[in-house]
Amino acid sequence: MSTLNAGHLDVCDLPAIMRTNYELTRMMGALKVSKEILKPHLEIQGQRSLSGEINISGAKNSALVLMTASLLTREALVIRNVPKLTDVEGMSNILLAMGVRLDRKLDEIEIQADKIQHIELPYELVHGLRASFFCIGPLLGRLGRARIPLPGGCRIGARPVVEHIRGLKALGAIVNVEHGVVTASVPGSQRRLKGADVILDCPSVGATETILMASVLAEGVSTIENAAQEPEVQDLAKMLNSMGARITGAGGPKITIEGVDELHGCEYKVMPDRIEAGTFLIAAAITRSIIRVSPVIPEHLSAVLQKLRDCGCSLQIENEAINLIPGQITGVDITTQPFPGFPTDLQAPFMALLATANGTSVVTEKIYENRLQHVAELQRMGASIRVQGNTALIEGVPELSAAPIKGSDLRSAAAMVLASLAARGTSKLEGLNHLDRGYEEIEVKLNKLGACIRRN
Repeated sequence: MSTLNAGHLDVCDLPAIMRTNYELTRMMGALKVSKEILKPHLEIQGQRSLSGEINISGAKNSALVLMTASLLTREALVIRNVPKLTDVEGMSNILLAMGVRLDRKLDEIEIQADKIQHIELPYELVHGLRASFFCIGPLLGRLGRARIPLPGGCRIGARPVVEHIRGLKALGAIVNVEHGVVTASVPGSQRRLKGADVILDCPSVGATETILMASVLAEGVSTIENAAQEPEVQDLAKMLNSMGARITGAGGPKITIEGVDELHGCEYKVMPDRIEAGTFLIAAAITRSIIRVSPVIPEHLSAVLQKLRDCGCSLQIENEAINLIPGQITGVDITTQPFPGFPTDLQAPFMALLATANGTSVVTEKIYENRLQHVAELQRMGASIRVQGNTALIEGVPELSAAPIKGSDLRSAAAMVLASLAARGTSKLEGLNHLDRGYEEIEVKLNKLGACIRRN
């Protein structure tokens, strides 16, 4: 056998079985590299000026819960302004698996749940969508029973369903959690929940919405105290009232629900997505560009708009549109809070902006314990950020640099899009499975403003 040089391997010099192993190893390595190259990603060219108007889609977090509310009636429900998102597709598949009829045309979905054939949601559809748990309220309210696996979603915190379960128990349901599955039923021949006073330990949006849907068909009057005040709760209450419910106080800390015997169908338009609107306003600021976002409900973004003013932006606010004119961006301090405070869903995008600001900023996350996962990716792009617990100290840098990066959850992925728009060079962003859960064709919308983003 010929001598093998350390710097050069001649395959012909190897015995047959060794050649086979060598070729297999090389093929597996090439396949791994090929799979990495083919992994879905965005290529984002940075430091391009943006301009123009961007259309805001319907609110994801509202659309999902409105879809589950269709389970409360036998009649058809038509929901308009529904965004094209993977989370909406996931909820559609869950409803279909239950025997619900569903027809989608453009941004409109018609749902009819006159024949619910299965009250147990399939785990393979539920595990990646936290909003699937909202089905428990309508199923208990209308049918008196439900069986739902504990859901998944972005790994940004525990977000337990304890508040949901406590509220359902207060309404008379028997609820058991075993082996990751929640089984709930209403005792008695009528299988009807009873009105009750529910006091939430924390103003959870999900718990408020679950209890709200469960109580609209309950016997008697229910109240929810320390209720979440988010616009999505208000949107749900408006649609339920259009279906014949009797709800007052939504948008405040106490909601009162007078139970009715049945609900009917209706047509309803999903409100604009305040988080998408905020993301694109931050995109204008981070690229130092003038952008108009529409339609939007400005009062849904009051805390965000104030922080944009504080860091040097000018805003022209109309009835359903906002124009942002950037100035010299300076650091500001942010603490996330329940509505009407600064939304946790815009903490990551705003941190990307602050990484490019003059001076020092402090960002404190008070809602979710694991929502600083984007910090490491921003640091890869040259951001100067130090983290201690749930607080990040950001020293603004003159510019960010392009890098291969990844979004580990929905909002961190959006933050990385914004950072890439501002960075010098072309960034490669992975984690599109997260991004596509909450932003409808984000690269198409940004490219219309002058960005250069390619999906591969």
